Amino acid sequence: MDIQKNTRYKKDCLGLFKRSEMGLKVFTTDFADLGKEKTFRQDVGFHYFQNNSLVQGYYYFNNLFEIQKNNKVDIENINNDFFYAEISNVSNEGDVSPVMLNFDEAEEEDLRYFKKIEKGDIIQAKEGDILLSKVRPNLKKYILINHENSKYFYTSAFIHLKPKKLNKILYYSLRTIFYEHLIAISRRGKGYPTLKEDDFLYLKFDKSIIDNLEKNNNLITSQIEEIENRIKKLKSQMRAPQKIINEVFAREFEFDENQLFEFGKGMTAGTQIAPSKKLRVFKTDFENLARSSTLRFSTRFHNPPMKKLMDFLDSMETLQVKDVVESYEQGIQPEYNADGKIPVVKIANLKNNFIDFTESEYITEEYYNNLNEIKKLKKGDIIICATGKISLGKIDYYDYKHDSITTVDNYILRLNENYNPLFFTYFFRSILGCFQVERDYTGATNQIHLYWDQISNFKIPDIPLERQEEIVDEIKKELDDQEKMKSEIEENRDKVDEIIKHYTFNLH
Repeated sequence: MDIQKNTRYKKDCLGLFKRSEMGLKVFTTDFADLGKEKTFRQDVGFHYFQNNSLVQGYYYFNNLFEIQKNNKVDIENINNDFFYAEISNVSNEGDVSPVMLNFDEAEEEDLRYFKKIEKGDIIQAKEGDILLSKVRPNLKKYILINHENSKYFYTSAFIHLKPKKLNKILYYSLRTIFYEHLIAISRRGKGYPTLKEDDFLYLKFDKSIIDNLEKNNNLITSQIEEIENRIKKLKSQMRAPQKIINEVFAREFEFDENQLFEFGKGMTAGTQIAPSKKLRVFKTDFENLARSSTLRFSTRFHNPPMKKLMDFLDSMETLQVKDVVESYEQGIQPEYNADGKIPVVKIANLKNNFIDFTESEYITEEYYNNLNEIKKLKKGDIIICATGKISLGKIDYYDYKHDSITTVDNYILRLNENYNPLFFTYFFRSILGCFQVERDYTGATNQIHLYWDQISNFKIPDIPLERQEEIVDEIKKELDDQEKMKSEIEENRDKVDEIIKHYTFNLH
């Protein structure tokens, strides 16, 4: 059967013809081949992969891997602190940044983890295993389990593979030469691809490639491990941008930089690098209740670390945000268009360090041109997120020339000429800024908010513009040094990819 000519496939064929102009291929198949897959998959990518994997020899998935099912964890055996990683805790390079939890010291911000874990959403993997994200495999959130991360627990939203040989080489091969194999078997659902364990049985791997990788196993592994050690050394020198910013402000204003860790992790963005809070019992005087204009009685407002920071800020020469803001605007609820060219800055695009446009949604130029000018982002604007657990308090400087807008979840701040917008941004990433956000948000659980009346009364240092610029230059220099190390790490990761590809295309 020619897929192009069958009316049942009209929708797929139109897409195929359109895409073929960009270099994709047109092919034929028959009904017998469609029936080989038990869910009768009709997507072009899957069948193109199947048709073109019939090389002279190949290995089936089961020749190289086992899917691990017996990986569930009895939480009754978990005592004290433990580490747990969701898909969101894994980078596109496979680095894992787990959260630390403790059943006996459950904090409000960690309750969602415990609810998932108690329902069985927890697995453990052994050294040499591979975990692949079931959702959006195109993001390459794949983990090679090593000595260090084998101590962590993971969400069951990963597919758990145990290679039968060539563990490390097969891991890097799935990230490079066999990446398209994973994408081919992925299913499109809710607008993004997903992987299902049963579909792995349809994977086929070119035998000549696998045999050559195995033949050169020792050489390839030693080369990769040499690069991994260089990457590990570079990563040991890396510091979180927020820690760098906090250190500079601590030196400048003479406060203890470790107050960030004494303060502990809260519900807002700026506190996420701190450890989880422990149970606190404390006393306070009635006169302290008056420090809140709304007579707040929450322990979040009146706990000792908060009081310590408030006392320190009161001892400084300060202004209020409203004293330096020339104008502020709330973003809009845009009409998205898949054919649009103007990116929209949503909460997910704000990284509290930079704005990530790689997964943007878009509006059309016509829609953009009809908007009020004050709603359009301009270079030098400050964007602050005003809603959502963990997201609230994200703050980024818009240092871009291209057209863009932001959503209703965010405020746009434009400062007067007497205050440096980067200094303002850095300050609210330091403990002196982010604790005010944590103190004053309203709402509970995931529905937390920050309003302009609260933001406008936040305190900021009252220092000369020249000194602000000197502090900005100092922070930027240190952050630039970190970026250079990140680039060096990326270059080394690229070398690993090149090694795998070299032994793929040089089979003799």
